[in-house]
Amino acid sequence: MGKMIKFILNGKEESFSGDTNRSLLDYLRNEKHIYSVKDGCSGEGVCGACLVEIDGRPMKSCTIKMEKIDGTRILTLEGLPTNIREILAKAFVSSGAVQCGFCTPGMLMRAYNLILNEKILTRKNIANALKGHLCRCTGYKNIIEAILVAKEALEGQKKIVFEPKKIGKSPPKVKGYEKALGIDPFIDDLYFDGMLYGVLKFTDYPKAKVLKIDVSEAYRMPGVVRILTAKDIPGSKYIGMIKKDWPVYIDETEETNCVSDVLACVIADSEENARKAVDKIKIDYEVLKPVTDVLKAYNGEELVYKDGNILKKTVIKYGKNVEDLFKSAAFVAKRTLKTQLIEHAYLELEASIARVEGDKLIVYSQGQGIFEDRRQLASFLNIPENKIIVKLVAAGGAFGGKEELTVQTHAALAAKILKKPIKVKLNRNESIKMSTKKHPMIMDYGLSCDSTGKFTALYARIIGDTGAYASVGGAVMDRAATHAGGAYYIPNVDVESSAVYTNNIPAGAMRGFGVNQVNFAIETLIDDLCEMGGFDRWQIRYINALEKGLRTTSGHLLTKDVGLKKTLEAVKDQFYASQYAGISCAVKNCGIGNGLLEESKVLVHISDEKHIIIYHGWSEMGQGIDTVATQFLSESLDLDDTYTFEVISTTEFETVGGSTTASRGTYLLGKAILDAAEKIKDDLKNKKIEDLVGNKYYGYYVCDWTTPPEYKGEMVSHFAYSFATHLVIIDVDGKIKKVVAAHDSGRIVNRKLFEGQIHGGVVMGIGYALKENLRLKDGIPTVTTLGRLGLLRSHEIPENIEVLTIETKDADAPYSAKGVGEISFIPISAAIANAYRIYDGCVYEELPIKRK
Repeated sequence: MGKMIKFILNGKEESFSGDTNRSLLDYLRNEKHIYSVKDGCSGEGVCGACLVEIDGRPMKSCTIKMEKIDGTRILTLEGLPTNIREILAKAFVSSGAVQCGFCTPGMLMRAYNLILNEKILTRKNIANALKGHLCRCTGYKNIIEAILVAKEALEGQKKIVFEPKKIGKSPPKVKGYEKALGIDPFIDDLYFDGMLYGVLKFTDYPKAKVLKIDVSEAYRMPGVVRILTAKDIPGSKYIGMIKKDWPVYIDETEETNCVSDVLACVIADSEENARKAVDKIKIDYEVLKPVTDVLKAYNGEELVYKDGNILKKTVIKYGKNVEDLFKSAAFVAKRTLKTQLIEHAYLELEASIARVEGDKLIVYSQGQGIFEDRRQLASFLNIPENKIIVKLVAAGGAFGGKEELTVQTHAALAAKILKKPIKVKLNRNESIKMSTKKHPMIMDYGLSCDSTGKFTALYARIIGDTGAYASVGGAVMDRAATHAGGAYYIPNVDVESSAVYTNNIPAGAMRGFGVNQVNFAIETLIDDLCEMGGFDRWQIRYINALEKGLRTTSGHLLTKDVGLKKTLEAVKDQFYASQYAGISCAVKNCGIGNGLLEESKVLVHISDEKHIIIYHGWSEMGQGIDTVATQFLSESLDLDDTYTFEVISTTEFETVGGSTTASRGTYLLGKAILDAAEKIKDDLKNKKIEDLVGNKYYGYYVCDWTTPPEYKGEMVSHFAYSFATHLVIIDVDGKIKKVVAAHDSGRIVNRKLFEGQIHGGVVMGIGYALKENLRLKDGIPTVTTLGRLGLLRSHEIPENIEVLTIETKDADAPYSAKGVGEISFIPISAAIANAYRIYDGCVYEELPIKRK
């Protein structure tokens, strides 16, 4: 027994006599089951998600040891007066300040302390006060606004009112209130009686032959129940969304291929005991030299795999010979440009719980595609898919990084073997090692134009480091090729894009999906042409912008109205009024397309006359897909706000959806919801809604008419596109003064969520342009902590991010709505580089830019 520590927690006297070196966060979560305090940074004290008050001072509970709280008064969000908690949460929801919601309880605690102690609140002092917090979703702008709204509401100056659930309005985000208060759980907040805990043993070397795995000493450690290795796998050891080449475990006599590889999983009665036992596992290696230089891998100078290093090559070539056109062109710009590896940096760490219920294995997943999770788990476990139920627990951010299975396989295997609930969770160090990243690319580019500035030819050779395993690297590099010419019509194209294996951490899906990188390249060359030919930087983009009747780089003929030129017109006056301004346009596909089947099947259950349940297969990860579903149904059935909704994503019911990627959820889910709504409306012709209680209606939509990238007939790459122009204005001191983001994503379903997606994408793009860079040395990350990833904080964002909306009609889209999540991140980095090009007088060929 340790020293007896006494303190007051949320007004109640408590005592503690355990390990005084234990963190307050661990005590609050795992002993008191107070889940409003979140673990986002594994004790670094950099994310603010675990904020509490100690004797009236805001403090991060992950950095406070139990020995320091003797005699103190501790306040968590649960301890605030009910009316204050309610106003704070409603202020955040009404302001669009809740996206994934993982950081929000900590933000609410900060807001409470600020409002209580600051007589005057301004956007600037709020931004400074929030700099100890991280939010990867919102871009902070709406959080600052929410705190101002909360102050006015608490002082009785303002009443918080929510808008109705109709298209174009901003009703409260589904479960936004509960997320803000920390009462709607993430996976790490779930607890089951008798639960055991798994911790993974990763390889120490990116390339090594595993000679022996000795777990004998680890088995003797307290609390250890089982240690899993490759020998325990009952089915296929390889997983992967497109190509199954990623081994769940590396066995003895086999070779590791990157630091993401797992050798064993210790199952124990506590996470602490499991981690202590993992440290006792002894591995004998024959260390080998990793292949980490993507150019050497591309050229075949060093082999990652004996059958070659090229995962996939995409070729797009049409029109006249590009080299001949370059020779006769008025102006030709040529450069080699590079972009970096970056981390998704979602705040919620990877976690999964699996348990056995009857003859079914229940797996709780935060993944971006629960039906894809089920397919791969069934193959891995060698059991029928109908014996697995994957339940989505909404993710605390994802941005593409939770498409691949990580800990779900380990939890599921352990639960199947031990018949106990098993939780497997990564810490931040492990997450950075294991999760996929954004592809670094080397882009050799050429772009020509005639004497009027009209583009004539594009040449591009794009090499992407896809790391040790495929993930969706082939599809990412497909997208880099199909978007290589940006948002412009170029009649003659010669593009090759290659996904190349190395022994680096696998790269996969991340917001923008390969388009951010090539957008930076093409926009840099456009400004080159402007310097060569004396062209106006706005005008050259306008005369070359895609519009109806023109073709994208993929060769896709645009047959619908295109709002790109309207986005350019929207920023025109501010561009010309600014001394230092950079401009960039972008196009981004909605949907995976490229010849793949895309479908959505939903189930609408009228459970009583005022309550409707929507089942769908899409993943909520902060973007608001559940909210959009309720708005589509409310609009279609003309329901008033007396109706309540419940939205569930689970494979328990045979719906279809996901993976939630490629900005396609709004479109596909919306079409399926409208199909179900038509069936309900048919029944309502002769009945009242109370007569339909208990009825279930399926809605379905399928897109099976897109064509693959190298299709020889009429190209139809995707079912829809979104367009945008971003303007970045630099002040005389060299700081970003303002960002203007003009977007055509069809009709806006939820204005607050739409603007929040753009704010978040813009701020993520600023970080990508200026700070973020996950460096590897010999295949090993030089940084595995959240605080050193270069993520932007609240005091570093531009005070003014203006969102301009263009709502171009698309007769095929549900209420003309398309996707905005990805394109919000695409144009901004190039616009920043071009703005600093004007300010600094030099060209930046690499991201992040290193200013001179």
